[in-house]
Amino acid sequence: MPIATELTRMLGIKYPIVQGGMQWVGTPPLAAAVALSGACGMLTALTQPSPDALREAIRETRRRIGGSKGRFGVNITLLPSINPPDYAGYARAALEEGVDIFETAGNNPKPLIEFIKSFKPAGLSESDAVPKRFIIHKCVTVKHALSGQKMGVDVLSIDGFECAGHPGEDDIGGLVLLARAADELSIPYIASGGFADGKGLAAALSLGAAGVNMGTRFMCTVESPIHQKIKEKIVQSTEKDTIHIFRTLRNTARVYRNAVSTEVVRLERRPGGAKFEELRELVSGARGKKVYETGDSDAGIWSAGIAVGLINDIPTCHDLVRKIDGDASNIIKRMNSFVDNGNESASVRAKL
Repeated sequence: MPIATELTRMLGIKYPIVQGGMQWVGTPPLAAAVALSGACGMLTALTQPSPDALREAIRETRRRIGGSKGRFGVNITLLPSINPPDYAGYARAALEEGVDIFETAGNNPKPLIEFIKSFKPAGLSESDAVPKRFIIHKCVTVKHALSGQKMGVDVLSIDGFECAGHPGEDDIGGLVLLARAADELSIPYIASGGFADGKGLAAALSLGAAGVNMGTRFMCTVESPIHQKIKEKIVQSTEKDTIHIFRTLRNTARVYRNAVSTEVVRLERRPGGAKFEELRELVSGARGKKVYETGDSDAGIWSAGIAVGLINDIPTCHDLVRKIDGDASNIIKRMNSFVDNGNESASVRAKL
């Protein structure tokens, strides 16, 4: 039987696994495949050039899912920007298309959370109840998780130092961060950063999480939209093949260690450091997109967590999710055998 948690019951999914929202990767082919596997797929809003493009991506994902009960949501990451994207427009498009699962991350999400929770589709009267929406908010500290809890999110995604992308500036690993979350939070949370297999899922559950969020692991699946050469590069990699950039700018990001990211760090470590303007061309999103399109792992910056060290194959999402759940179930059963339940074995009694 699949592992059932508060997360699976809340979202109506079969397995306690959520696909991370990843720029250029969280597209309909992957989100639909994850949804069909019984986990929760995730479209990345800002991968789409406009709210209308997101609307079409949602429709395409539904077409791929067909008549199954597969579940997916939309990730909206709030970025520091002089000219911010139309976040409300993306949220409105998703809501009007009937999406009821959202993942938020980044800068203060309160206005967006309030908009998502209160939005009424056309056709509902003032007396009609607002449809239920589930918001998963990603945090890198317990302090921010507590703030998200006060804002009314339904699930928190606790992102440890091991994660791809932005781990914050406190450098707290998942082992301690997740245990602290169990002590402080009163709503469900999932574990993010460094999770790629059944051992990780079992560990996350033991630390109080209701499931796991996986990004890098889902990049390396048959249905992932990135180039086959990048998937093979991930398989060949170890946990030492990532690097932090933007440390000196207090905007740390974990990315794959390649020629470009190594050059960024070199420039940052010069006497006097480096300003973002000096790094802009190296770290541009257009160059990062080329990595996934061309298979040239040195074409630009691309995100990868240290979970690359745990990835040794390129399975379908269907096979991956079932293996993770099955392996975690077996580990939990084995761990149960460690508990004596008050019945000492004959060998133990003989020694007393």
